[in-house]
Amino acid sequence: LFRYLGAMTVETMRTRTLQRMRNEMFERTMAMNVGYFSDQRKGDIMSKITSDVMVVQFCITNTLQVAFREPFLIIGYCVLMVNISWQLTVFSILYLPIVGLLIGTIVKRLRHPAQRGQERMGDMVSVMEESLSGVKAVKSYNAFSYIRNKFRTINAEMSNILISMARKQQLASPMSEFLGITAISVVLVFGGSLVQSGALMASGFVAYIAAFSQLTRPLRAFIDQFANINQGIAAGERVFSIMDAQSTVQDKADAVEMKEFKDKIEFRSVGFSYDDTREILHDISFEVHKGETVALVGPSGGGKSTLSELIPRFYDAERGEIYIDGRPITDYTQESLRAHMGIVSQETILFNDSIRNNIAMGREDVSDEQIVAAAKVANAHDFIMQSEAGYQTNIGDRGTKLSGGQRQRLSIARAVLRNPEILILDEATSALDTESEKLVQEALTTLLEGRTSVVIAHRLSTIHNADRIIVIDAGRIAEQGTHAELIEKGGIYAKLIEMQSLA
Repeated sequence: LFRYLGAMTVETMRTRTLQRMRNEMFERTMAMNVGYFSDQRKGDIMSKITSDVMVVQFCITNTLQVAFREPFLIIGYCVLMVNISWQLTVFSILYLPIVGLLIGTIVKRLRHPAQRGQERMGDMVSVMEESLSGVKAVKSYNAFSYIRNKFRTINAEMSNILISMARKQQLASPMSEFLGITAISVVLVFGGSLVQSGALMASGFVAYIAAFSQLTRPLRAFIDQFANINQGIAAGERVFSIMDAQSTVQDKADAVEMKEFKDKIEFRSVGFSYDDTREILHDISFEVHKGETVALVGPSGGGKSTLSELIPRFYDAERGEIYIDGRPITDYTQESLRAHMGIVSQETILFNDSIRNNIAMGREDVSDEQIVAAAKVANAHDFIMQSEAGYQTNIGDRGTKLSGGQRQRLSIARAVLRNPEILILDEATSALDTESEKLVQEALTTLLEGRTSVVIAHRLSTIHNADRIIVIDAGRIAEQGTHAELIEKGGIYAKLIEMQSLA
């Protein structure tokens, strides 16, 4: 009964520890700013949350198990041995450091391979994640052999590390067994001489040998656990690299909730760089008034998308400040700031779920009627109703069962349902064919009505009706004005129009 209760206590503790650690790691990862993920591989993060955390919790619970039980046994046997013969006990204790030194040498060599093994596991999960995500590209370019060899190389390296670790790990137990038997042999000789000299009773000597042989079991458990603990430490370092990470975009202690958007968004001398080596934005200043549509255009790599990502605080400006209604956006909580915004980007982010849940995006307070209404505004209702299960149709991983135009219209329906006061469109039609672009553009025109909008576009035909067009070139504002004013000026915008044969 007590063995069962003890085992269940440990298993419950082990499982709950794992549950709490995974929850905290996932939540900490999701709370990180967007820039954090450009420096990390998704596969490595997944490996830390799935594989490394299991190694850590097994190490913790096994160590606790050994630490709570074995010391009592060791102390009990030692007291018994001292009572029988203090001379023999002193002799035995002098022998133990030799055992510890030999085992310690083996254990010390485990930590570095354990760390490399965890890193290779991260590499392997990364290759799997990238290969599964990009399976079309792998097949299109006949790159299967390359991917297969890459996976096999990492897998073989990880297996070799694990075998090397197992060799050292498994050596610890027989080594301690051998040294324990050697110790008993020496004690037999020394104790036998004490019996012959009359310093120790023969019956006491037999009891002493029995106690000494039992002492080696808890000691061996301790030694075996030390062999495992280095693997736990190596995995722990990777786990704590997530748990100790801090987002560079933080709410202030006195941050307030943004209740409503009343007046304007204002950029004041904003500068930004991703890695402090190359400045992406230089001294950007402009205003977007409520109800106004401002378009950002210009050559690729000029900083347009970066500019749009500063408004919802995916990143924080390094110089200057962005204001909403005369207050710096860093004074608002991130959650309340983003609650007033809808973002439709070129890369549509959809989940392996039903169409309804992708439009609702985690909101449980919306009715089916509201979702249908949003889909109609986004020109998505017709194709949804033609699918096998209507709004309950599963769209596959990242929406692979849908066309590009259909995916984009779902993301627009999601934005419509949110009914945001501020709308950010980042090249929402650039990846679409002509027919899909027409349908999406109609949906966007409906969505833009009466809203404050920042629109980034390469296809300039989509933004000539904007209230103001700002041309961004090499991170600076090159020119701004209406479509007609910029055409008349004959600058960068006019050249871009001419290149697209739209003048």
